[in-house]
Amino acid sequence: MKNIVVLVSGGGTNLQALIDAEKNNIIKNGKITCVISSNPDAYALERAEKNNIKTRVLPRKQFPDCVSYSRAILSALDEEKADLVVLAGFMTILSEDVTKAYAYRIINVHPALIPSFCGAGYYGLKVHEAALSYGVKYSGATVHFVNEVADAGAIILQKPVEVMKNDTPETLQKRIMEQAEWIILPQAVSLFCQDKIEISNGKAFIKE
Repeated sequence: MKNIVVLVSGGGTNLQALIDAEKNNIIKNGKITCVISSNPDAYALERAEKNNIKTRVLPRKQFPDCVSYSRAILSALDEEKADLVVLAGFMTILSEDVTKAYAYRIINVHPALIPSFCGAGYYGLKVHEAALSYGVKYSGATVHFVNEVADAGAIILQKPVEVMKNDTPETLQKRIMEQAEWIILPQAVSLFCQDKIEISNGKAFIKE
């Protein structure tokens, strides 16, 4: 059974999707053992506590820079014996101290079909504003491994979602969460916990 540690900063809707998936046995061979928040007021902490999951708070504001904060996160991950780290609305970029120590063991969900609308500056509603501005007919979500470059790690799963004519960034965001993010994030976590993800030449493949 692999230890899953989830990093959060806000409401925790993706965390809730993972909690529900674990309860419904969608996540095989993995258990959420700790939730770490960069924000002491994150509602995600309440979600964890309601489900008897250990919580820790490491406020980003208490650290002078990204490197010192990343090292504190790294110590916490080591203490929690994390096998898999999931970024679920975690709004802090981690330095390579963390990404190298946990290479191919950190995953993130991005609300677009990478390589579209991703990288530095593309987060939250900004992603959906860009997609609508460009006039794409499909957007979606991508679950990928995290490396030193924002949204550039190996892609594990993707799911397209149709863009509607009258969409706003808010309606598109909601549809992508419901129809893609909350589905493929638990799937990817389960695949990892079952050792079904293979890395070849920097790309991720699902074992049959």
